[in-house]
Formats: sequence, structure tokens, C-alpha cells
Amino acid sequence: MSVWFILIQVLNGIQYGLLLFLVASGLTLIFGLMGIINLAHGSFYMLGAYLAYWLTGATGSFALAIVLAIPLAAVVGLVLEAGLLRTLYRRSHLDQVLLTYGLILIFNEGQRLLWGGDVHSVAIPELLTGSVRLTETLSYPVYRLWVSLVCLALAGAMYLVIQRTRFGMLIRAGACDRDMVAALGIDVKLLFAAVFAAGTVLAAVSGAIAAPLSSVGPGMGDTVLILCFVVVVIGGVGNIKGTFFGALLIGLADTFGKVLIPDLASFMVYAVMAAVLLWKPRGLFA
Repeated sequence: MSVWFILIQVLNGIQYGLLLFLVASGLTLIFGLMGIINLAHGSFYMLGAYLAYWLTGATGSFALAIVLAIPLAAVVGLVLEAGLLRTLYRRSHLDQVLLTYGLILIFNEGQRLLWGGDVHSVAIPELLTGSVRLTETLSYPVYRLWVSLVCLALAGAMYLVIQRTRFGMLIRAGACDRDMVAALGIDVKLLFAAVFAAGTVLAAVSGAIAAPLSSVGPGMGDTVLILCFVVVVIGGVGNIKGTFFGALLIGLADTFGKVLIPDLASFMVYAVMAAVLLWKPRGLFA
């Protein structure tokens, strides 16, 4: 096993981990601020992938498809928050689980009605179809590097918004004491709606940019949802920084597990989670 081969797997693991971070960060924001356990979050990832497939075919441009998918995903998030989830803020987690699990079924059936049960593919944009040559026999796809850069840019933007803006201050304050934030005259309902829409968009964008890397098919959000919960638990529930490092850890563990011990690849992810929780029961950055 050469050094270049290991480097390629590290890059693959980082790229996969950054994608997981985009999805899981939305889940973390929603649970950290609103206290909602959203089992339908993986469906937003699937929605983004199908929107990329549909809009790319309709417009002929993958970039335009992503641009159009963002407001569509935001509208879906706003409608769900206002119409369904707003009634669950003061309810038990069991009620939240039951409702959001029902949303998974609705999204899966809606996907079959709109796009059928076939598996689809999305072509990589022509500008990103090349590869970076590492050796005479090994190269790395430009598109994967682009995905990593986009995820890093969004992660940096998320950090600046949460830590350096008034909106981020309200999110952090609301996560600590929503009643006090409301008493200060802040429209908490509007804040919650904005955060839920942002979480929906993050998941949808990650699904859209991941579509050319994998097939677009029914139930594709279910596996991602499980890994996102693993990432959130490892990083510490409600902690964006922990979600980032937890996602990278899971991305590397999953990638090297598939390369080194493919028969136990899925076990590696849960072994890493168990090891972290034995060391820090509340997560890396609780």
C-alpha cells in the first residue's frame, strides 16, 4: 500500500466527512435550538439530490440546478416548520419522533410518485470532470476536491454567522434560554423558522452536490440519517464544532474501513462511536 494510495483514501475520507458535516450541522442546529428530534432530516438530503437530478435535466446546468434548489428547499422547510413542527416545541420527544417518522414515509412516497422507483444519475459538470495527476498511475478527481472546498466554505460561513453576527447571537441565546430571548422582544417563532429552513437547505445542498458522486435513488436519505445521528452523538449534541470533527472522524473511519476490512466496514463506524463515548460519554465537545 503506497503513500499516494493512503493519501487518496484520506482525501476521500475528508470529502465524505465534510459532506456528512453539512447534513449533520443542520440536524445539530435544529436540535440544539428547537429541541426537535427530526428523523426526517435525511429526507431533505434525498430531496436535494432529486432536485439536482430534476433541475439539471430541465435546465441543462448543474450550477443553476443547485441555485434553484436552495429556495425550493427553504420553502419546504418553512412550510413544515409552520404547519407541523411548531406544534411540537413543548411536546415530548416521543411525539416528535412519531411525527417526523411519519414525514419520512410521506417523503418516500412523494418521491416515488414524482420520480418513480428507478435509480438515476447526475453528470459531473464539464468544468469539473478532470483529475489531478498524483503519480503515473494514480490521480484524484477534481470534482471531489471541489466538493471538499464547497463544504469547507460553507462551514466557514456557518462559523462566522453563528459566532460573529447578531443572528448567530440570537441562535446561541435561544439555545440557552428561549423564554428569556422571547421576553427581550425577539420573535422566537421567526427565529425558529429561519433556523429550520437553514438546516433544510444545508441538508438539501449536501444531497445536491453529492448526487454526481453516487446514484440518486429511493430511500437514499435513510443511511445518511443514521450516520448523522452518529456524528452528532460523537461530537456532542448541539455543538457545531463537535459535529465538524465528529463528521471528519466518521468519514475517515468509514473510508478506511471499506478499504482495509470491507466485511466489517459498517462496524467500524459504530466501533469508533463506542470508543469515543467510552472516553467522553457526552461527546467530544459536549
